[in-house]
Amino acid sequence: RNVAVSGFICVAPGAWEEVTLMEIISYFFSLQPNIPTFGFLFDIDGVLVRGKTPIPAAKKAFQKLVNSQGQFLVPVVFVTNAGNCLRQKKADQLSHILGQISQDQVVMSHSPLRMFKCYHDKCVLVSGQGPLLDIAKYLGFCQPITIDILRETYPFLDMVDHDRRPKVLVTVVLFGEPVRWETNLQLMIDVLLTGGWPGKPHHQASYPHIPVLACNMDLMWMAEAQSPRFGHGTFMVCLENIYKKITGKELKYEALMGKPSELTYHYAEYLIRMQAAQRHWKKPIQTLYAIGDNLMTDIYGANLYNHHTWQNELAPPTATSCRSVLVCTGVYNPHTEVPSDTRESITETVFHGHRDFRFDPALVEPDHIVPDVDAAVDLIYQLENFAPDQDTSTF
Repeated sequence: RNVAVSGFICVAPGAWEEVTLMEIISYFFSLQPNIPTFGFLFDIDGVLVRGKTPIPAAKKAFQKLVNSQGQFLVPVVFVTNAGNCLRQKKADQLSHILGQISQDQVVMSHSPLRMFKCYHDKCVLVSGQGPLLDIAKYLGFCQPITIDILRETYPFLDMVDHDRRPKVLVTVVLFGEPVRWETNLQLMIDVLLTGGWPGKPHHQASYPHIPVLACNMDLMWMAEAQSPRFGHGTFMVCLENIYKKITGKELKYEALMGKPSELTYHYAEYLIRMQAAQRHWKKPIQTLYAIGDNLMTDIYGANLYNHHTWQNELAPPTATSCRSVLVCTGVYNPHTEVPSDTRESITETVFHGHRDFRFDPALVEPDHIVPDVDAAVDLIYQLENFAPDQDTSTF
């Protein structure tokens, strides 16, 4: 027979059994015990860096994640709530600090927007910082307009000249906190109260308002300053409260992305599985380990995703569990966030999560607490009985 299709293997003295090539390959894979069945989801700010400064433990941790050829020993995805750049730039920044990282290993807060194809051909208003038009077009939006374009166009708009009249805005996309909050808040309210025609007078009949998609719900984040800084979640609180103060109605979101949204974790797991497939690691990924510094985003999101994987609500194939690991190098303060007795009234706890996510003490309780990301990697290798010095190269 053609040995490329089938072969013979001795299973006992004097006995031969015909087997397929795939069975032989499976047998050899079974002899490689160090093929990983888990993956890492790393937060960036407060875990690997603070602002532009690397956290010392990050370099040590990264050296334990790659072999001598620079190949990752386990699937690794970097999940950030930042949304002010393309993911290639974020990959380049991380590569400069840690080692070679590809854009396919990076999930930005806006990355799941690639799945919202129903809005890609519509005229959308985008808000945030960085190359907003480039980001929007990379995600698939064909007709993005920035706040600056809107601000510069409308004072000189000739409503009689149809060639100069911009198309009606049908969606608002919030990538991240802007620079000039007052301008962004004013023009977004104009867009919402006019049904996408900010040059017209406000009319409160425009409800429900046009769709709003928001990325990154972090109330605060950790940079070089000694105390946390306002995040995009703070900007969203302002927008929500201004809208409600003016209209008496709640601002509604079509979708919320970035941690702790399940959309983000589902997308990150997809990338984990893709990495394993590219390396021909045949054993299924069973456990995800989400390492972060923020109880209300990293830990809440990982625990929420774990709850849904446990209930088998997501389409297979999925990991069977998502474990949360909290590091103490970022915004986490062990003395304030969560009451030691979870039976206490939740009204006594300040909830920093977004208003559309309920507070559940169990969801902000990490599975593990470690000093830093290096200790997190050591702990996970120990839990998985994984020896990082062994070769896990492709077959």
